[in-house]
Amino acid sequence: MTRSRFLAACRRQPVDATPVWFMRQAGRYMPEYRAIRERYGFLEMVKTPELAAEITMQPIRAFSLDAAIIFADILPLLEGMGLHLTYEQGEGPVIHNPVRSPADVAALRTPDPRETVAYTIQAIRLVKRDLEGRAPLIGFSGAPFTLAAYAIEGGSSRDHRLTKALMYAEPQAWRELMERLTTQVSAYLIAQIEAGADAVQIFDSWAGALAPGDYADYVLPFVQKCIIAVRAGCGIVPPPPIIYFGVGLSGMLGLLRQTDADVIGLDWRIHLDDGWAQTGPGVAVQGNLDPHTLLAPWPEVRRRAADILDRAAGRPGHIFNLGHGIVPETPVDTVRRLAEFVHEYSAE
Repeated sequence: MTRSRFLAACRRQPVDATPVWFMRQAGRYMPEYRAIRERYGFLEMVKTPELAAEITMQPIRAFSLDAAIIFADILPLLEGMGLHLTYEQGEGPVIHNPVRSPADVAALRTPDPRETVAYTIQAIRLVKRDLEGRAPLIGFSGAPFTLAAYAIEGGSSRDHRLTKALMYAEPQAWRELMERLTTQVSAYLIAQIEAGADAVQIFDSWAGALAPGDYADYVLPFVQKCIIAVRAGCGIVPPPPIIYFGVGLSGMLGLLRQTDADVIGLDWRIHLDDGWAQTGPGVAVQGNLDPHTLLAPWPEVRRRAADILDRAAGRPGHIFNLGHGIVPETPVDTVRRLAEFVHEYSAE
């Protein structure tokens, strides 16, 4: 692979133009994806390596992006631990045997993710072959807390009431649950790196529901353990970059810096320069355009993207991305123009 802008920026090295990729860049806004989705269920696509590889490659063929991200989902990792997962029409993911007690925690298995999510590992190998060095590949996992929240709530939640109740009332069971999830997430990310992932991202989608003190006490130590384990266990020197991203965490960026991730993802609820100042030196940042901006007329998209790039001010260590995933209604042409604009504007 020729020198990658994305990997260089992750390591805070100078680049000729700001690298850009988008969370959910492979997905429902692309007609190529919808054509496949008409024939297959979501989990079927995730669990069929050839389909997952093809979907991963679709945006790489269509746009001038600086990284691919494997098409996968964070929740199938829980299936190997003994949880029954389905995706219901109009309801999203449903876990039919949620974790609600210390006995439920004790019953969870910790198998080798190389076996339980072997389809994603194989999809990574296929994508690496198809990329032929054109772009680096990002692997990912849900963070221990976010996976715990899904496991306890039984699906999505607005207030994470059940998760917090278990966390407060059963601290020993909570620690045991987080230890088991940390073991699974670490092993899963290591397996993705072994299969060819050039960087990995940890999604903590629900951690923004917590108070800073709860994040520091109940979540941060396990994120730290996960990152340490991945670096020590991947067998690569220097280890691949690790990105940590959560939604609604703008008030905790000093704590996020303590994760020791190489890159901190910012959502759209903070100016990029303010967020970067709070993470402090020695860390790269990723973000942070509001995904719904892509529904606006192009001049407004351009103006807001330029503002983010101006706030980054050409400093080494900025990766342009959205503050969350691309929404399904996004025009394909806007994604194309935005990727091209980021490169052109930042290279000037």
